[in-house]
Amino acid sequence: METLDEGEREAILLAVELHADLLLIDEKAGREEAVRRSLRVAGTLAVLEQAAERGLLNFPKALARWQKTNFRLSADVLQFFRTRNPKKKR
Repeated sequence: METLDEGEREAILLAVELHADLLLIDEKAGREEAVRRSLRVAGTLAVLEQAAERGLLNFPKALARWQKTNFRLSADVLQFFRTRNPKKKR
């Protein structure tokens, strides 16, 4: 936990304390620590994917806009979300 930044540490500790159903966290090290503590995690892409599946946004367009920000995303994760259930994301 010491290697995580303060915000991630606090989010994980609060989720444990509250017995949260889900922790929204994107940082890989933070996600790994949360899983070690038996927390269920999701990242921003999963939230966008669910919104697209509910018809609230166009996933490819949202992803393209997101990629123009300074948010880092591995090519493997990006490809995984692009190809998973593509018909539900339009």
